[in-house]
Amino acid sequence: MTLSDALTGVLQGEGIRTRFRELDDFLIAHQALWRPRPFTHRQLPWELDHVELATWLRSRSLEDAEAAHNRPHALQAPAPFTQLAARSLALSAVGGLATTQRVALPARMSNDVPGRKWQQIQAFAQSLSFQQTPEHWLDWCAGKGHLGRHLAHGGQALTCLEDDPQLVDAGAQLSRRLDISAEHLQQDVLAVDAADRLHPRHTPVALHACGDLHVQLMRLAADTGCTQLAIAPCCYNRTRVTAYQPLSSQGKASLLRLSLEDLSLPLSETVTAGARVRRQRDESMARRLAFDLLQRDLRGIDDYLPTPSLPVTWLEKSFPDYCRDLAALKQLPAVGRQDWQALETAGRQRLAEVRNLELLRGLFRRPLELWLVHDRAGYLQDRDYAVQLGTFCTTDVTPRNLMLLAERQQDEFESSSCG
Repeated sequence: MTLSDALTGVLQGEGIRTRFRELDDFLIAHQALWRPRPFTHRQLPWELDHVELATWLRSRSLEDAEAAHNRPHALQAPAPFTQLAARSLALSAVGGLATTQRVALPARMSNDVPGRKWQQIQAFAQSLSFQQTPEHWLDWCAGKGHLGRHLAHGGQALTCLEDDPQLVDAGAQLSRRLDISAEHLQQDVLAVDAADRLHPRHTPVALHACGDLHVQLMRLAADTGCTQLAIAPCCYNRTRVTAYQPLSSQGKASLLRLSLEDLSLPLSETVTAGARVRRQRDESMARRLAFDLLQRDLRGIDDYLPTPSLPVTWLEKSFPDYCRDLAALKQLPAVGRQDWQALETAGRQRLAEVRNLELLRGLFRRPLELWLVHDRAGYLQDRDYAVQLGTFCTTDVTPRNLMLLAERQQDEFESSSCG
């Protein structure tokens, strides 16, 4: 199957393997463009090779960057930007999963659920189209079990696994109040005994279980012999390992090696932050970038110095106090007299440059995320599942809108696991 064939909709079968190879080639060929982070480099290595593009991006305002953040492909920038954008769009094209009309739910089912989260739950549920009707839903990392209750409203059995005891109790109370028969269990899904919670009759579902949490579900579901499961992955960098460990045979054969920092790139797209949060984010980043200039001067070393995550209350400090306190926290030499206004202005200018330079990395956000999701799809294929990879909602509902539907016949597992 060629890429043009795969663009017609949901990816499955050999189409998943073909797209993985093409994503792999694209990411490896251009890793010098997407690996270096503008936030940590005063000048990026690729700027020497693409002077016109670098100069153009650095000349733009912060408002220009914000306007293009979620749609960098539409930017008419100097070469090789538009060529890369076209290839990125082609590789990122994935169709929507088929939807099914589910039984209408009482309005009270959405009580206690934030509006956007309820939209995600509804879209996820409508995209669950299995050949065999599920008998027992297993809501993995369930929280209060909102997704599970939505799915089990038709009368199927429901088990919700959640590690937080307060969420377990709150979920059980909600299920009783809504007359949903559900078992809410406290369970660390990464613990050894998590395997005991799965049974072949279960249909596990995971909506935005982070990193190791959804990977653990795939492994245990395959080991247990669950005939079907559905996952919308999230937060690929939430892992206990120090570098990405490929899951599929294709992933293990790839020459692409991903750090935890690399794994954060797909999560850099923002669509839901409010104006106040964006202002705080911009102020925090501008101050950090200004402090970066200061620390390079204080240390006499022209390298980035990692700083800890700071409470938002630090933004209430004056800019000089912010820098002095952060320098003391990092045990740097005494700050001394500074032109604080010039330094603060330089930080804001760097923020505009960083945000615009990030637009080039933005062309690789979705291809890298798809590489990671294809690696998960390939793992399930290696474990004898038929897999569909598609979207379950639009990106304005959630940027993490990719979903894996996996199915295999019950007798396939039984025959492979018998003596």
